[in-house]
Parts: sequence; C-alpha cells; structure tokens
Amino acid sequence: MGGLWDEHGRQTSPQEGPAGRVEVVKPSRPDRRAERSPTPSEGMSEADGEGVWEQVFEKENLLRALKRVEANGGAPGVDGMTVEALRPYLKAHGLEVRAALDSGSYRPSPVRRVEIGKPDGGVRLLGIPTVVDRLIQQAIGQVLTPLFEPVFSPHSYGFRPGRRAQDAVEAAQGYIREGYTWVVDIDLEKFFDRVNHDKLMARVARVVKDKRVLKLIRRYLQSGVMVNGVVMETEEGTPQGGPLSPLLANIMLDDLDKELEKRGHRFVRYADDCNIYVRTERAGERVMNSVRGFLEKRLKLKVNEKKSAVARAGQRKFLGFSYFYRKGEVLIRVAGQALQRLREKLRGLTRRTRSGRLEDILQQINEYLRGWMGYFRLADTPSVFAGLDQWLRRRLRQLLWKRWKRGKTRWRELVSLGVPRHLAGLGATGSSLWRMAATPVVHMALSTAFWDAQGLCSFTEYYHQLHLPRRTAGCGPACPVV
Repeated sequence: MGGLWDEHGRQTSPQEGPAGRVEVVKPSRPDRRAERSPTPSEGMSEADGEGVWEQVFEKENLLRALKRVEANGGAPGVDGMTVEALRPYLKAHGLEVRAALDSGSYRPSPVRRVEIGKPDGGVRLLGIPTVVDRLIQQAIGQVLTPLFEPVFSPHSYGFRPGRRAQDAVEAAQGYIREGYTWVVDIDLEKFFDRVNHDKLMARVARVVKDKRVLKLIRRYLQSGVMVNGVVMETEEGTPQGGPLSPLLANIMLDDLDKELEKRGHRFVRYADDCNIYVRTERAGERVMNSVRGFLEKRLKLKVNEKKSAVARAGQRKFLGFSYFYRKGEVLIRVAGQALQRLREKLRGLTRRTRSGRLEDILQQINEYLRGWMGYFRLADTPSVFAGLDQWLRRRLRQLLWKRWKRGKTRWRELVSLGVPRHLAGLGATGSSLWRMAATPVVHMALSTAFWDAQGLCSFTEYYHQLHLPRRTAGCGPACPVV
C-alpha cells in the first residue's frame, strides 16, 4: 500500500477502517492546478550556479540522502511504508515521483502525529513524514545547509554540522567564568507548532532564489497532519520530526541571533533554547522584557513563561547540564533531572522480576550507559559516577538474589562464588532483597570483580577514558572507547 500515487503525484494516505481496509484520506483543499515549472535560470542569482533544484535532485545527492534515511531508520509515515521498502519502491516508481516533482504537481503526504511524553510533564508532538518525503527533505537539507551555514551565528549550536550540545555547554561555562553569572533562560512555547509560514519562507528566500525549491518547502509546511485518520490543515508550524525541520528552525531563529549580536549580548542558543548571560539580576530582567517583545512582535513567537526565568546560572539546567563552583572555579555537572531519568531507565533494565539471560541484560545496560556517558562526559563529578556504579551493582545483586529464591540455592551459589561455607549459611537468609543486596556476604560473592568479569561497564572507568583521555583505564571487554 506504500507505493500508490494518485493522479496528482501525491502519495496516498491510508487509513485502516473498522474492517482493516485501507482507505485513502485526502485533505479538503481548493483545486490546485499544476503550475509551469520555472526554467533553470528563473529566480536564481549567479551564485546559485546550475540552480538549487538541480543540486537537490542530482544523483549523488539523492544517493547520499537515501543512505542517511536508511541509517536513521524510524517508524513509517501515514502510508505504512518502511525504510526497508524504500529502495524497491524507488526502483519501481522513482521516475514517476521525479516527473511529479519537476512538473510542480507533487504533493507531500500529511505527517503522522505522534505524542512523546516529556520528562517534566506534558507531551511533545512529533510529525513523522513518509519515507519518500523524508528522502526528499533530506536531499533538500543537504543542499541548503551549506548555503545557510555561512550566515548563521557562531552562537547557534543546535543541529549544525561540526557542532554539538557539549560545545554550547562549554561556551556558557566560559561566559560564567567571565563574571556573567546571571542567566536569562528563554524557552519558546511550542516553537515547532507556532512558526509563521510566511515569515519563515521570507527568511528562506533571502538565500534560496530558486522558486521551485521554495514552493516545495512551503508545500511541506502545509502538507497537514493526520490525527486518528483525519487530515488536519496546518496554517503554521513546522512538524518536529522531519529531516528539514531543524534547518528551518535555525533559519527562523537566526533573526534572534542577529538581534542579540547587534545588542552585544553574550548568549548561547541550541534550537529553541536560548540562554543570555548578564552580570546582574536587574540587567537580566531588562533583557528578558526586551527579548520577549522582539520575539512576539517581530517573529510572532511566544515565550513559555513557566519554563523561562532570570536566575543565577547555577540554578538553571541547560541541555541536561548545570554549573557549580568549587574553590572559585566554575565546573559542570549533570542536572538533577537528567540523573533522575537515568536512574528510572536503569531501574527498568534491572527490575528484580525481569526475565532473560544476565548476559543480555548487561548488554542492554552497557549500550545505554555508553551512550549516556558519551553525552555527559563533560561533567566534573567523578564522585557522582562512582555512586552510580555502586547503586547499579546493588540493583544487579538484588536481581540475582531474587532469582536464586530458595535458601539452599542461595547457599550453593554463594559457595560456588568463593564464599566460605559458614559465612554462606549466615548470608543465605533474609527476606528484604534490597537489604540483602548490600550485606557483606552477598557483596563478597557478587563483588566489583565479579561484575567486571561479566563485562559490566563502569560509569567511573568509562568517564575517565572519555574525560581524561591521557589516563590509562579499562572497564572490561564490553566497554570499548567509542
């Protein structure tokens, strides 16, 4: 069902009815006749070369986009087509898609609405395009990104090549060290849902002169959202979840960056999170009011008053990190909410009633631990990671103690792990699993060396490998440096 195209070149949007039938659902919209495709020279400056459109749909660019979409994976869109089915579909229908694009009759499919719970409550609305539309968006983004990168602010770090969240965190640390210890923490309310299409397209058109590309981007903005099988028109917003959305967000907010630069502010922006660093609370309140007015009047965006604030830099979290002082030095730590989410994830992976082989459980833990530690390696808190190691090993000891169940089994397992028989007899009793997991006898059997031998990765050792690369440290065969 993923390979059907209607007479307008638009991918059909299926809906499963009560009997499991697939029904095509189209948004009600005025009849739009195919417009004449501009010639390559229309609407393009000399700097555009052969034209953005030709660059987007050049064979090598499309192949690179296809590999990227396949590598990213992800869920199907409204048509149900999987990433694995994309190549076969393109072999069979690629020429039809390209003809519709060149004639100007192509209509992107609505995105599939998915709600993702936020750690602090509420939901984040994601829009999942079809895999064909993801391919086209990826191809557009690959060509447009080099055009916009030279005009973007150096204070912008989100979704840009060669820039990471850690770079933004370190930049903010530098401002605090300079004495700008108050932060104007600005969070935009439902940014991806409120972007004004006309204002966004006007900013895209400052750099992109090819009218065919501009028209296609606008159609993606207006493609609609499918909710419970019904297509809803989108008059504003850029669906969060498509390959093109991060670039469009940066294009829209580049005006904010330029305004802050003009005013001489020290700031860091990562997507729709913007932190401005000032010396005093009074200055922070003044900047907050001024920037709020700019966002609402010039960009038609709304500041989330509940999540925005003027405060000491150490009292606010930024991209999962926060800052603290030690002996007069400004250091970085993992924010409390991020640590809480980590513990919740590990609790789920190590719940004492969980089934499955211990090797598989440890592999899942290691995969998550390496990814988490790779992101939070900036933190200057080795003692926190040592505490996490102790807590995680105790969770695993509790899991095994629960599995051993009976006293005889526990005694036998303790003895097999090297515990003297008389101590094993004393330690094989007790009803509280969590308390028993911390007793000397169980700790003797299921020691740190035992878990190292099982291949459990250590927060502490992996942290030292990433944070202090000159230090020689190992954390078992399952924990390579990545």
